[in-house]
Amino acid sequence: MRVAIAYHSGYGHTERQAQAVADGVNGIEGVEADLVPVEDLVDEESPAWDLLDQAGAIIFGSPTYMGSASAQFKGFMDATSGRWMDQRWAFKMAAGFTNSGSQNGDKQNTLVQFCTLAAQHGMVWVNLNLMPGNNHSGGSKDDLNQMGASLGAMAQSNVDVGADIAPGKSDLDTAGALGANVANAVLRWNKS
Repeated sequence: MRVAIAYHSGYGHTERQAQAVADGVNGIEGVEADLVPVEDLVDEESPAWDLLDQAGAIIFGSPTYMGSASAQFKGFMDATSGRWMDQRWAFKMAAGFTNSGSQNGDKQNTLVQFCTLAAQHGMVWVNLNLMPGNNHSGGSKDDLNQMGASLGAMAQSNVDVGADIAPGKSDLDTAGALGANVANAVLRWNKS
């Protein structure tokens, strides 16, 4: 079973998050991840589209810029309209992740965009399925799901540091947990 991760990364931070999601997927026996940058999907004839069409799940990822997915990711969203008309992705699993410079950054809006895109395609949304971390006096930014997300994985990367430093370990571990959760869901969903 394959899981495609369709993502855009402006400065490399979201690409690190995408790799962590892929590592989580690949950690589940019987499931393998394909990283698909949306730049590879600009041409309608690109073989990268086949990776999405044949996958049991598609995980969407984008930085949150100005309270929504990046323009490059929105271009990909619009380019899926032919697949929407054919309902090619109906009943596939879907999930999402995002990253921004600030703690909040309106990242929830980006995950809602992904969830809506999945619903329009007739896909089945898989949430993060982690309790929120860092939400009590004994918590810390090192907690799993330290951003307290439910719909998908969120990460924070300071705008003045490179992708070699951010996002931090807890956010990458949270992304890995999302990947593992989707992989397990795909296996359950596709049981014969």
